[in-house]
Amino acid sequence: MDEALIRSLTPGVLTVLVRRGADFAAAEDAVQDALVEAVRGWPDDPPRDTKGWLVTVAWRRFLDASRADTARRRREDRVEEEPAPGPAPGVDDTLQLYFLCAHPSLTPSSAVALTLRAVGGLTTRQIARAYLVPEATMAQRISRAKRTVSGVRFDRPGDVATVLRVLYLVFNEGYSGDVDLAAEAIRLTRQLAASVDHPEVAGLLALMLLHHARRAARTAPDGSLVPLAEQDRGRWDTASIAQGVRILQAALARDRLGEFQAQAAIAALHADAPTAGETDWVQIVEWYDELARLTDNPVVRLNRAVAVGEADGPRAGLAELATLDDTLPRHTAVAAYLHERDGDLDTAARLYAEAAHKAPDLAERDHLVRQAARLNSRHRHGR
Repeated sequence: MDEALIRSLTPGVLTVLVRRGADFAAAEDAVQDALVEAVRGWPDDPPRDTKGWLVTVAWRRFLDASRADTARRRREDRVEEEPAPGPAPGVDDTLQLYFLCAHPSLTPSSAVALTLRAVGGLTTRQIARAYLVPEATMAQRISRAKRTVSGVRFDRPGDVATVLRVLYLVFNEGYSGDVDLAAEAIRLTRQLAASVDHPEVAGLLALMLLHHARRAARTAPDGSLVPLAEQDRGRWDTASIAQGVRILQAALARDRLGEFQAQAAIAALHADAPTAGETDWVQIVEWYDELARLTDNPVVRLNRAVAVGEADGPRAGLAELATLDDTLPRHTAVAAYLHERDGDLDTAARLYAEAAHKAPDLAERDHLVRQAARLNSRHRHGR
């Protein structure tokens, strides 16, 4: 059974049911029932029209559930109007489904879970494993999200920016368990790019491809983090980099700059450098200036301080850093790096150790502890 085919058909089947008048929660349950029947029956007797089969079975499951509901009388007309089995309509309503799953009334975590379930076609178990939470917890989260959006009109214009932020959250989760969320986010963003002509959608897709291209080089065999400057660039995926750059160039040519295009431009400059020493930090600072103008995000300004330190020297970077709130995530780690670049190893070692205590995850904490230990060792040996 082709799992990728099933997952690609799921959003289209769901939108057909909603268009016919099913509320979102009931339609999603019916589609899941149809998928279960497909898993049982398709290996022995695959249908010729896979989407049409799923639509027919899901609609029947929805009607069965409707007949058992207390509102049966109000739904009798809908039962009589059941369309005859046949080829499913070719209209792709996936874009509206994206908007519904990224509705502003949902929390980010609920929007991500609902998007993976309804648009991505993942099971609740797969999503729970990816987020390292119990299946029952994820089921409750998805159920609440479905109830929240069930009353939302399906034909209202959606906000592309909200959808992009949800997909970016999925991508940044990386991967765990049997579902690679970074790869899944790229797949869904490609799908979105095919549905809507928007330069920021292209910008996000380019950004994902450029970051994902470096994935194999980001960790050592023992699982420890490898900083960008120390990565083996021969392990970067050059095909993904080339594709990301092409997509970005086409988006930038439309002269409607957005934050994802700016981030992708920075990633492209890193990817374009044959060695860390040949990185065009001056251009990167200029792109961070654009990004700061677009977002006014303090984390962007923190990253800009690093770029300034590389372009104009560590003291210039420290001067930029001094203008920022020192409670920002990774502020201490950046200070440690810039002090090391400036030759103040004692201060750098102390700050690396301090940053380790604030690290958001184990891998980053271990990396910072190793940095502190390395400088302390050099100090003890007089180097």
